[in-house]
Amino acid sequence: MDIKSFSYYSMALVLILSACGPSDEQRTDSLADSEVIPVRVIQLATRDTSQVIRATGTFTTDDETVLAFKNGGVIQQLHVKEGDSFKKGQLLASLEPTEINTAVKQAQLGVEKAARDYHRARQLFLDSVATQEQMENAKTAFEAAKQDADRAAYNLGHTRIHAAFDGYVLQRPASTGQVVGPGAPVLLVSSTGRDGWLLKAGVSDRQWSAIQLGDNAEVTTDAVRNKRFSAKVFRKSEGIDLKSGTFTVYLKLVGNDGLPTVASGMFGKAEIQLSTKTGAWFIPYEALLDGDAGTGYVFVTDDGQTARRIPVQIGSIQKDRVVVTGGLEDANSLIVSGSPYLRDGSKITVK
Repeated sequence: MDIKSFSYYSMALVLILSACGPSDEQRTDSLADSEVIPVRVIQLATRDTSQVIRATGTFTTDDETVLAFKNGGVIQQLHVKEGDSFKKGQLLASLEPTEINTAVKQAQLGVEKAARDYHRARQLFLDSVATQEQMENAKTAFEAAKQDADRAAYNLGHTRIHAAFDGYVLQRPASTGQVVGPGAPVLLVSSTGRDGWLLKAGVSDRQWSAIQLGDNAEVTTDAVRNKRFSAKVFRKSEGIDLKSGTFTVYLKLVGNDGLPTVASGMFGKAEIQLSTKTGAWFIPYEALLDGDAGTGYVFVTDDGQTARRIPVQIGSIQKDRVVVTGGLEDANSLIVSGSPYLRDGSKITVK
């Protein structure tokens, strides 16, 4: 074998051995499986604490009312605009009455005709010309005609919307000249000084079950900077909101100045202080891995020799520690350093 052939043979052998050997990733995994990683741990113990639940929502009032016409038609005039205030009894909107006026006149004519028919049938019955059944049928038609007239008059009275209380206009979804159907929203109004402002906030099922009526809260909004509104949990929904997939709690703003600066639909944030104390774990921030949306992962050890990766529920994240509300019930020791190098089942040694 000449030198040239030997060189080719040697290069081919090297390539074959390289292909058969483990990849860099495989060697790293093998090293991680066999290497004993030094870690530092702390003993876990629960402490009773009052948790804070953070939520977001929009401002509303407890007495928002949708005003609509009983019957459909053409809007003759809307007498108020969004943001306008009004007094009890004030005319807010009116419907073009021509069509309903015509129906009232027709009903009145029907009553007059039915009355004549009934009196004629009654006289003929007294003269033994008409039967009793004919007279009773005429009487029934007369009564039905009067009810039709009453209904037409009632509908005419509902072509105008008057305010039932002092308040202001939140929204005006309709406009003058628009054709609306029966019950279609024309105005969204709220009373003034009755029940105050609420923050309608969405929370998870776990948070909903922990929140109690009367729990204190603080509410903020970017529209009113450097202002924190005091609030209390006023009401809790009894079912899930199908649109958002969350449960709703209502926070009532109490004892605050400057509330006129809040508007319906404005975005707000709330910090709800739970009145019931629950057991929680306070762990170092660096011990938490992959924290997101109230959940995360940590490494624990039961025997000081093997690391175990488990999910936890996060109550809140503070400046230098994390409040864990669930997931550590069966754990003894929490690994607080060396976690980035660990995998579930890694061999460890406690420093």
